[in-house]
Amino acid sequence: NSILPIAELFQFPSTVALLAALLLFLVFWLLSTNHSPGKEPPGPRPLPLIGNLLQLDLKRLDLSLWRLSEKYGSVFTVHFGPKKVVVLTGFKTVKEALVNYAVEFGEREISPILYDISEGHGVLFSNGDSWKEMRHFVLSTLQDLGMGKRGSEEKIIEEIQYMSEVFENFKGKPFDASEAVNGLVSNIISSIVYGSRFQYDDPEFQRMVNRGKESVRLMVSPAIQVLYFFAVSPPWSLR
Repeated sequence: NSILPIAELFQFPSTVALLAALLLFLVFWLLSTNHSPGKEPPGPRPLPLIGNLLQLDLKRLDLSLWRLSEKYGSVFTVHFGPKKVVVLTGFKTVKEALVNYAVEFGEREISPILYDISEGHGVLFSNGDSWKEMRHFVLSTLQDLGMGKRGSEEKIIEEIQYMSEVFENFKGKPFDASEAVNGLVSNIISSIVYGSRFQYDDPEFQRMVNRGKESVRLMVSPAIQVLYFFAVSPPWSLR
């Protein structure tokens, strides 16, 4: 029943692993609590590694952040895992940030997965000069195709008439309008870009719309969100 010397204690792999885990936990704790007062907006105290994830409902993240804003104000700090994020809530706050501080808020957060897929290019998942060039190209092309002109307005009005027929088929009964609205938007884009539309019951059209809807659902699912929080940031965000 004698106590083992320290040297013999370190001969057990499980002991070394436990001590390493405790040391790692302590490092993350010190990093997560070492904030300079007045340097960042207020917010809930984060836990090591997981941050404030226990205080957030990832299925309704918008409601969780809104509740935190009621306690900490329209500008507050929250930790998604090890990632620190400053949250802006309310129309006035967001407008002030985007209008008065357009340069500081000009870039957007892009997850490493989407960054790898787009390779840092495109309109939705890029920043800087690449985004400016692509935005200019897309706007110019869409304007050539009639966006913002009388022709695009007529296409939208025409599609709304088809959509009203879909709504009438439910004969006043409750229904989920999300699928129909997705089809409406997809058909308007198709009319502008390709010059033709699809029938709503077209199997190929339904597959395309459902594929896009499923991709969005997966990207905002709690499991993927947690992966985003702990993934390594793309190179441009490390500046």
